[in-house]
Formats: sequence, C-alpha cells, structure tokens
Amino acid sequence: MSSDPTSTVLSFEDARHLVERHAAGVCLQVVEKVDLLAGAGRVLAERILADRDFPPFDRATRDGFAVRAADLAEVPARLEVVGEVKAGDWPDSGTFSVGRGQAVGIMTGAPLPPGADAVVMVEQTSLSGIQSLEVRRGVKPGENFVPRGAEAPAGQMLLDRGLRLDHTGIAIAASVGKSRVEVFRKPRVAVLSTGDEVVEIDTTPGPAQIRNSNSYSLAAQVQAAGGEPVRLGIAPDERSRLRQLIEEGLGCDLLLLTGGVSMGKYDLVEGVLGELEAEFYFTGAMIQPGRPVVFGSCGKKYFFGLPGNPVSTMVTFELFARPMIEALAGMTPQPLVFLRAQLKSEIRTKTGLKRFLPAVLVGEFENAEVELARWQGSGDIAALARANCYVVVPPERERIEVGEWVSVLSR
Repeated sequence: MSSDPTSTVLSFEDARHLVERHAAGVCLQVVEKVDLLAGAGRVLAERILADRDFPPFDRATRDGFAVRAADLAEVPARLEVVGEVKAGDWPDSGTFSVGRGQAVGIMTGAPLPPGADAVVMVEQTSLSGIQSLEVRRGVKPGENFVPRGAEAPAGQMLLDRGLRLDHTGIAIAASVGKSRVEVFRKPRVAVLSTGDEVVEIDTTPGPAQIRNSNSYSLAAQVQAAGGEPVRLGIAPDERSRLRQLIEEGLGCDLLLLTGGVSMGKYDLVEGVLGELEAEFYFTGAMIQPGRPVVFGSCGKKYFFGLPGNPVSTMVTFELFARPMIEALAGMTPQPLVFLRAQLKSEIRTKTGLKRFLPAVLVGEFENAEVELARWQGSGDIAALARANCYVVVPPERERIEVGEWVSVLSR
C-alpha cells in the first residue's frame, strides 16, 4: 500500500479480513508472572497441565450405594450394607471393599470403594435397619461414577498458551495448584481525540463544544479487549501539535485516533500520517455507522483512525480495532459471533452499506425478538446506552418485514 492517503474503501468483510491477516502476524513476547487472581482477564503465556489424573479416583456422581452391578441382575435385590464413604474419605481395601451381595453407602464426590463397579441412586433403594438394603432398580457397570483420569490424565494440557483467563480458566489453574501464572504483558494502546470542538470532561463546554467522551469510551473498550489504555488528551486542528501527539502515540503498541478522518477542511489526521510515511491499508469501509474508518501502519506500529461521532467510534472499535488488541495481548483474535432473532418491527433503509444499527433484544428463554432503538444518528450516545445489540442489515436490503429472521451482533 502507498503512503499516499488516497481513498481505499473496502467492503466490511474485506476490511475485517485484512485486519485479521495483519493481526495474525503480530506478537508481543514480554512475559510476566502474576498471582492467580491477578491473571483474570490476562492472556496465558504458558501451558497449564494436569498435575495428576482428573478425577484422581473413581468419583461418585450420585448419593446412594456403591455396588457390584452383577448383584442386581434381578431386582428387587437385597444387599448387606458394610460401610459408608463420604467425600474426603479414602476407602482402601484394608478398610473395606464391596464383595458379592454387599453395598457401601456413598456420597456425591466420594471415591468408589474397591470391588464396586457402579452406584445405585438412593432414591431407588430402601434401607431396613442399618445393614439390610433393598434395591428396586438394576444398574450397569460404570453407571453413576466418573472413572479415574476420564476428564484428563496426568500430564494432559488443560489450558493452552494464548488463552484469555476467565473464571473457568482460573478454576482449572487453581485445581492443579498454580498459585502464580505466566501471562503476556498488556499492550499499551494510545487513545488520541482530535478537534477544536472537543474539551475535557471537567470543562464547561462552549456553545459549539462537546466533552471528550470518546477518549473515555475507547479507554474502557481497550481495557475490555485486554489492553492498557494510554490517554493522550486532545489534539487541536493544527498540524504541528497533531503531529507531535501522533508521534507520541506511535510510541505505544497501537494508536487509536478518533475524529479528523473524514473529508472536511479541518480533518487533518490522514494528511499528517501521510507526512510520517504511514501505509494506509484502507481509508473507509462500506458500513454505517463508521464509513470513514482508517487502518494502517507507521514504522512498525499499527494505527486506526476512527470516526469522531461517538456511536461510530464504538462500533468501528468493536469491528476492527478489537482483534488487533487481542493479537497484541497474545491471543488469537476472536471471531465476531452473530446471533439470529425475529424482527419485531419493520426496517426501512437505503441500500449500498452494511449497517450495524443499535437495537434492543427482548424475549424470554429461546423466544428472542429484536427491534431498532430510536436514535438520531451516530452522535446519539443515549440511544446506544439503551440498546443491547446491533441489528445487521445487509447492503442489498432496503426493507425487512416484521417476523423475518435477522442477524444480531451483541454489544
């Protein structure tokens, strides 16, 4: 691609795939070791292996009685109760075992005693006294317990390098005794707002000014994607100061600019990046909101120029910037997941652009319906706050009827 920021507008799919291809080639190999809970949300830089068989014994999955299945070939059957095993007990053969015509009381999570090959649920039994058990239903060998090592044998990989640790990953690491884990350093993501009309949030704006909400929303999105935001403040519509701040932002692992990427007289971002010999991979995507989104690199650092309207900024971050941050954080970028729901009210729009329109998904259980949120365009943050998803409208559709199934992207 040329360093000349001439217009290169791609379809949504081509733009997304281009970002993903570039993301596949990035790697930050800085590793640090942290306490397990501090690793929540971080990306693993090591493999987590089973330190023993899981489960480490034949584990009962029901409260009941450990038995020999052959003794219940004909039911009802009467067995002698010779003991009891609760979770945490270890019933070795020197203590007791299950012989012919015998049973041992057992609790969920307890190890199966020697000689038993099944567990009969307590609901299918009646106990007379403390030793005489009537069983009303037969069982097959292997029923109602998990064999030793069935979940994972010792040495098997449980969590792979490059996986982002969620609560299940934390549980697995804890189960193998990992009090500290190796994770990749969070990528530092510079966030730079542009425009003379933008002021800091603790400033009283003038009649034609707006507060710098984009800087904060982007910082929150960066954190959610696994990065460490570095807010650079506001660049004025003046080349030298804008260039200075862009160069500062390129000192981070990724630069996000918001505003200044359209075609107006004071939209200076692309021009300044061109002066810095940046490569532009695309300067627009056929989407709404967010058509003037920019993606490129300068030196060895990637950047995104996101539109200044708040909804456009948030949408284009999720569609394009998030996979790059995930890759810089050490993980494989996650694919976009689209759901399907029935349309609750008609949609009319123009053809030509793929639209990601703020919407509200409602319904109970599997009966989901969706309808567009009332909004006044890509500057309407309040409408996006009321929405919980986006309805995705294909570029060739100008009308979608009530009851049709539509694609939905969660927010």
